[in-house]
Amino acid sequence: AVCSMGNSTSLLYSVLAKTLSSGAVSQHQDCLEQLDSAQLDPIDPKELLEECQIVLQKRPPRFQRNFVNLKKNTASNHRPIRVMQWNILAQALGEGKDNFVQCPMEALKWEERKCLILEEILAYKPDILCLQEVDHYFDTFEPLLSRLGYQCTFFPKPWSPCLDVERNNGPDGCAMFFLKERFQLVSSANIRLTAMKLKTNQVAIAQTLKCRETGRLVCIAVTHLKARTGWERFRSAQGCDLLQNLKNITQGAKIPLIVCGDFNAEPTEEVYREFSNSSLNLNSAYKLLSPDGQSEPPYTTWKIRPSGECRHTLDYIWYSQHALDVNSALGLLTEEQIGPNRLPSFNYPSDHLSLVCDFSFNQDPDRLL
Repeated sequence: AVCSMGNSTSLLYSVLAKTLSSGAVSQHQDCLEQLDSAQLDPIDPKELLEECQIVLQKRPPRFQRNFVNLKKNTASNHRPIRVMQWNILAQALGEGKDNFVQCPMEALKWEERKCLILEEILAYKPDILCLQEVDHYFDTFEPLLSRLGYQCTFFPKPWSPCLDVERNNGPDGCAMFFLKERFQLVSSANIRLTAMKLKTNQVAIAQTLKCRETGRLVCIAVTHLKARTGWERFRSAQGCDLLQNLKNITQGAKIPLIVCGDFNAEPTEEVYREFSNSSLNLNSAYKLLSPDGQSEPPYTTWKIRPSGECRHTLDYIWYSQHALDVNSALGLLTEEQIGPNRLPSFNYPSDHLSLVCDFSFNQDPDRLL
């Protein structure tokens, strides 16, 4: 049997054509079983990037973003750990529910948009990748990223809104990927978040990893909290539940922690204060880009819907400031780069910007605890 790529160019048959283009995952079980054997063959990331660029040759080139050095003393015995956080925009929601009134439907075409997403990931080469709104995990991200050397984990929402969209590709959820050459998995937990003692539709993944180079442990978590105005108390309760889970997993901050997520919450919300004031001693890495190190970026998502323009800071990378240092962070897109029609666009595949930070272990992990 052949897994069709729809309109995909034949040049991509060797790598990208082994991913499926559409349809619910359950309808493609035969294809997925065939993909298992393909995962054993590594992909050269340069080759995959070149193939993505062939698909994208009619689109504008990638935006240039620069890393900002944040650590005065850059001397370190070990390579930094690069962490990438990104809500990539579920395909079913982008096409069927989100109603980006200034974004042409042609720009949302999955055959090209997935290449824009992959191009962004390949450009920054994260050691750890945390994604939200992943609805093409089994047919795209897991088959490709596993062949790039990542260990892959996916936890879908119990009642994903993607399932309401005609010709969906299954539920969306959170996904985590880490390079096996850099880390060994110690433990993994899929967490269904609760609020007011009730199970909710939002989830998190928390994995404790052992750094092969240093022997140090680090816990990585990814989450996506409840969206929309009016749900602030609900998000606060979800945040409290996640923090309690993470306290248990990290043995009360004995294990350094990095939490990536789309919190759907501005810095003025209670859930943000809960993370800022937690006994886990967390700081938000992107605050360090501000002149005083105290202010979040002006936006991490910028889009236009029928109700009007939405510019918000919702995405964060939290980290244990007693045990980890932020060496650098990737600067955000400027308003000029984003353009008047905002996101997503032919230039950029999601309505959320990717966040990327380089971390190093502190030599004295108990100094601020």
